[in-house]
Amino acid sequence: MRGSNLKALLVLLLFVGFWQFACSAVKIDRFVLPSPLDIVHAIQAYGPQLLEQSTRTLWVTLTGLGIAVVVGIPLGLVVGASRNVHDSVYPLMVGFNAVPKVALLPILVVWFGVGAYTAVVTAFALAVFPIVVNLAIAIRTIEPEIQDVLRSLGATRTQILIKIGLPRSLPYFFASLKVSVTLAFVGSVLAETVAGSAGVGYLMMAASARFDLPLVFAGLFAIAAMSVAIYYAVEWFERRTTGWANRGGRA
Repeated sequence: MRGSNLKALLVLLLFVGFWQFACSAVKIDRFVLPSPLDIVHAIQAYGPQLLEQSTRTLWVTLTGLGIAVVVGIPLGLVVGASRNVHDSVYPLMVGFNAVPKVALLPILVVWFGVGAYTAVVTAFALAVFPIVVNLAIAIRTIEPEIQDVLRSLGATRTQILIKIGLPRSLPYFFASLKVSVTLAFVGSVLAETVAGSAGVGYLMMAASARFDLPLVFAGLFAIAAMSVAIYYAVEWFERRTTGWANRGGRA
């Protein structure tokens, strides 16, 4: 385990310890703020159900994120490589991204029904924009001097995009993917909460309806654990594919 991970784990343990101490010392009602021990008991009591719903949420989120990657990469490259496409498409994307996705959920429910499809589309809608923007920036910021030298050597626009643009965009892509992971979870859980029939979001809404706050917090921790796991998976893959872009010696 790296030093940064140990520091994060230490901070987490200190936070949980203070949380437990505060709940025990002030005697906060578990219906207002459950203690970490109450949450652990809820996980033990609802373990199979929590695991099943977490698996459902994870599958929906990864599906939406995967579609965002498949759509976002070519769209980002095209937006970055073509000024005409950038000027015509980019403002529309900014406007769509500015619309709160919760306002789109009633429309998505009509189109896709209550269930996984709506959650997948919501996760995709939230995750695709950072990928497109970062890749477009990576392509549009290729130094003109490099492009002039390559053109003088006979390279075509497509060759410049493949040989220079794609490798250059990889650090930008992984940076956007880390953001899109969390946004995809936000989208899927939001859809499950508002218009879902399964998943962690649906489980949390059902638990809050019967004032089972420890189970609600257990669902939050399950979402956080899945998000962190995928984040570190992306970071692991990033270190092995774009090591040339990361300089050592950081404090």
